[in-house]
Amino acid sequence: MAKKKAAILGSSGMIGQRFAQMLNDHPYFEVVAYCASDRSEGRKISEVWRLHDFEIPRGLENVTIQPTNPASLGKHDVEVVFSGLPSEVAGPIEDECAEHGMAVFSNAASHRMEHDTPILLPEVNPEHLASVVIQKKRRKNGGFIVTNANCSVTGLALGLKPLIDEFGFTEVDVATYQALSGAGYPGVASLDILGNVNPFIKNEEEKMNQEGEEILGEFKNGRFVDSPLNIQASCARVHVRDGHLEAVFIHDKNMPDQKMISRTLSQFKSKPQKLGLPSAPEHPIIVRTEQNRPQPILDVDAGTPDRARGMAVTVGRIRVDKGCLRFYLLSHNTIRGGAGGSVLNAELAFKEGLI
Repeated sequence: MAKKKAAILGSSGMIGQRFAQMLNDHPYFEVVAYCASDRSEGRKISEVWRLHDFEIPRGLENVTIQPTNPASLGKHDVEVVFSGLPSEVAGPIEDECAEHGMAVFSNAASHRMEHDTPILLPEVNPEHLASVVIQKKRRKNGGFIVTNANCSVTGLALGLKPLIDEFGFTEVDVATYQALSGAGYPGVASLDILGNVNPFIKNEEEKMNQEGEEILGEFKNGRFVDSPLNIQASCARVHVRDGHLEAVFIHDKNMPDQKMISRTLSQFKSKPQKLGLPSAPEHPIIVRTEQNRPQPILDVDAGTPDRARGMAVTVGRIRVDKGCLRFYLLSHNTIRGGAGGSVLNAELAFKEGLI
């Protein structure tokens, strides 16, 4: 099987380098262009590599970063684009790539709220991918854009999916403890975060409710129909390198017991697992029974096989009392909530014959 030629936009950034990690020796995609802004153009990948937990793949060290030029990518037969661009610049560049006929898988927020652009989370809403058939009709050369969700919404939506399907919960409160890498490199100034917690992340709480409603909703009759789910969030930045920890609270007068909740979560599998997608974790939700788990330092890389490390959500401290379900949830914000999520989206689109 011939691999699809791919490009990474934003290659010098945190998400761009996670794309390089996730796409290294990928069975479906071959990266032929690493692109970034004018500041990084012409530099070697080794000069900008900053991942602390993954060595630069052999052979990538001396690859030169190219300018971000959609027209040039088209001339080099690039079919798939993975965008790690910041939201403030991503919109028009991603649009241009799609207009040149490329399939764009974006980590940015620029296109998330468009009427025919899915916020895709393959275990949760694979049917939303059908919206790109509509989107392709309005673009010149049949390209399209698929987005992944805000990093804090991603883990929460995956953890809620089996519970909502099984028990119909609609009211969720969540407090997030979000890692520094969620702010990009170099993150937050050390004197602002060392020994401290910042209880405000701009637009984060609004995104959790708005995006969560769409992701956990339906796609029918050619449009997205929001879920009745109501998410009330309080978001804080904490002194952790990687991994968003979330404390979840759900009230229901008919709340099932702890064993049923645990079983529902741990047995959950969905379309990526059935299709055997390369980056899909064998168990998308891992339930820990220890009193002090999950912890970012111990659980952020959860997920098997090796290509799916960091793609599983870990749930622990499940408690049910007086009609209230409480648990902690942890997801890797730059892998599952970032580049890995977009790679899994592309794998699903490939399997569905869209690219």
